[in-house]
Amino acid sequence: MMIESPARAFYFIQKGDFSMVKYITKRILLAIVTIWAVGTLTFFLMNMVPGGPFLSEKAISPQAQAALEAKYGLDKPLFERYLTYMSDALHGDFGDSLKQRGRTVMSIIAMKFPISARVGGISVLVALCIGIPLGCMAALKRGKFLDSLLSVVSTCGIAVPSFVICTLLMYFLGVNLKLLPTMGLSSWKHYIMPVIALSFYPTAYIMRLMRSSMLDVLEQDYMRTAKAKGVAGFWILFKHALRNAILPVVTYVGPMLAYTVTGSFVVEKIFVIPGLGGEFIGAINGRDYTLIMGTTIFLATLIIIMNVVVDIVYKVVDPRIKLK
Repeated sequence: MMIESPARAFYFIQKGDFSMVKYITKRILLAIVTIWAVGTLTFFLMNMVPGGPFLSEKAISPQAQAALEAKYGLDKPLFERYLTYMSDALHGDFGDSLKQRGRTVMSIIAMKFPISARVGGISVLVALCIGIPLGCMAALKRGKFLDSLLSVVSTCGIAVPSFVICTLLMYFLGVNLKLLPTMGLSSWKHYIMPVIALSFYPTAYIMRLMRSSMLDVLEQDYMRTAKAKGVAGFWILFKHALRNAILPVVTYVGPMLAYTVTGSFVVEKIFVIPGLGGEFIGAINGRDYTLIMGTTIFLATLIIIMNVVVDIVYKVVDPRIKLK
């Protein structure tokens, strides 16, 4: 049976059952360990990369390179640098950018990430608002033309990568028809093509997920009972079927957020969006180690936190799930 109001989210605690508290504590501790592992792996992998961040500097002398390494602490032993970096990262300090002099990594993330988050957030909403209804329609029209058509569309959406979608949109809507701008985010029209490109895959996946889940729910005994009692088709679909069929979509929200954040890097580069993706790619090309590490740890932390939140919400939405 579903929990009918948010006020009953702590039903388990009120009844003296602390399994929910134990589960949340376990998930938080596991998230902390995962974030530490990501930070450690990122730090040592970046220090294993051949060369250094100042090799691309023109006509740099050994003395100048030594001075730069001393300024950024690169002349210290590796383990000492690791302890210093992790200690600073724990307080939200990822150091200074090695290429953008005078700017910290956190200031760059704080400036660029809201742009990426805005594009990604709109894409998530579009994917949910389109994918869920189309998945329900495909299930209700099972075996008919609409179901076959939506199956082809969802297969194409999953198979075709985002950069191909970007290229097609730019060629037809931007270059040929000149309906939409192809660069920047100066107006609402600039959001249309990036959002379509980013939401295409998750929309297709949600359609398939929702269709299979809805078909399973429609075959349940309580659905037959509702039909036998003469409940209107609208109420059967939205009050009984959708409420249970949407649960797999809830579990996909975490990975979908990860996709829209990391997948936006390619989309941002193609559409020249001044988000975090362009900075991250530029940091890789310029060997800006601190910006690469800071961005990776920041995004990994965000994704892990979202997955923890989704796991907790899933349990609150469906109390039948057993906690482990």
